Amino acid sequence: MRKAICPQPSKRIQFANQKDIISNRIYQFLKVLSLSTGILFISGFASQAFGESAFSGFPALNVSTNGNNTEYSFPLQILLLMTGLTVLPSLVLGMTSFTRIIIVMSILRQALGTQQTPPNQVLIAISLFLTFFIMAPTFNKVYDNAALPYMEKTMPADVALETASAAMKSFMVKNTRKSDLIMFTELAGLQKFDEVSDIPFRIALPAFMTSELKTAFQIGFLLFLPFLVIDMVISSILMSLGMMMLSPMLVALPFKLLLFVLVDGWSMTVGSLVSTFAVG
Repeated sequence: MRKAICPQPSKRIQFANQKDIISNRIYQFLKVLSLSTGILFISGFASQAFGESAFSGFPALNVSTNGNNTEYSFPLQILLLMTGLTVLPSLVLGMTSFTRIIIVMSILRQALGTQQTPPNQVLIAISLFLTFFIMAPTFNKVYDNAALPYMEKTMPADVALETASAAMKSFMVKNTRKSDLIMFTELAGLQKFDEVSDIPFRIALPAFMTSELKTAFQIGFLLFLPFLVIDMVISSILMSLGMMMLSPMLVALPFKLLLFVLVDGWSMTVGSLVSTFAVG
């Protein structure tokens, strides 16, 4: 009988390595090709839209000053826009009321014991809508005093940015504890500030975040207490009846939901949470 001729293990490993190397090279080649094609397409489109003179020497990052106005080149504007979209989630988390709201909602869900109900998407949506509602006066100030004059070209970009920053800083300082501001001021080695406008952003932002976390946990503690009492009462009743194998959380869940619905818990929670912010 003929023996089946099989390649040796070392040769099979070599074939596999060569195959992986070829696949990686093809992937890198296609990646470079697609990137080059995209750059050529964008360059051709931009050259047709803005003229060939705009790309002579590729003045990509030009900043020109015309009197009191500062003008940025189109590629630099695109770069600033993409950078702004990248850091926008961090700004929403760090400079608005979103942090306090989402933490309180998450603690409330955990206190109810409903696991993933409401789901994370619903909690984030509620937190975003409440954030827009609370921040509406501040956003209106930013739009009327900074964004609108800048779009009408009656205010330079640096002045508009400073005006918008002052409005956001005013909101953050109003909702920040003095102890947190003093702590970060001392950590930075600076003197106490007499005016809100004198507080730098590197002091106001971390102080605001720390204060928001503390306030959110205080509100969450108060929300957790009545549900904790229900859990303890149900657990004591089950132990007295000898029902050790029955989960107290499962039995307490309907009573928690009933209590929360009877007191109109969502309206009470949202109304109390919104009223904790100083706006205006």
